[in-house]
Amino acid sequence: VHALDQAGIRFVGPHARAIKTMGDKIASKQLAASVGVSVIPGYDGVVNTAEEAIQRAHEIGYPVMLKASAGGGGKGLRIAEDDRECREGFRRTRSEAATSFGDDRILIEKCIREPRHIEIQVIGDTHGNCVYLGERECSIQRRHQKVLEEARAIDIDVDRLEALRAACVDACGVLDYRGAGTFEFFYEGGQF
Repeated sequence: VHALDQAGIRFVGPHARAIKTMGDKIASKQLAASVGVSVIPGYDGVVNTAEEAIQRAHEIGYPVMLKASAGGGGKGLRIAEDDRECREGFRRTRSEAATSFGDDRILIEKCIREPRHIEIQVIGDTHGNCVYLGERECSIQRRHQKVLEEARAIDIDVDRLEALRAACVDACGVLDYRGAGTFEFFYEGGQF
């Protein structure tokens, strides 16, 4: 996208800064938190060593998830129940992240066992306008990958959902987001 910008070619979709920010779990969590979007409890910086991962896991409380910051597709993701699993999970996650994404940065979050996975679709234009297009239930999964998307997500507190939609639109404004995009959330016990 940078090369297209430099060549004066208009890319239909998000600009380079938005792609970079939203494709990086650490940066996107920091952005989300800054505009009031609920994020999974955890450490929002880079975890550099297995010993640091264990320290952060004790602060967060087991079980935790170790995630590749540049990850996706179910890769670069491990659950740890204790210090031994955290140490090994860190090593394996970091290796997989480097191999799969060329980026070995790791973050750590509280593991949420059986949440509902809700996605909110947004679309923005080049004039700073952004709207949400609705939400989807994506809770039927295999290996952390959705198998089925169902629109509309039902049985969710309407006020909470409306606040979440507004926060997603606010995040798009901060990014000057253009094109279609998706925000993903876990919903458990009436909380996002």
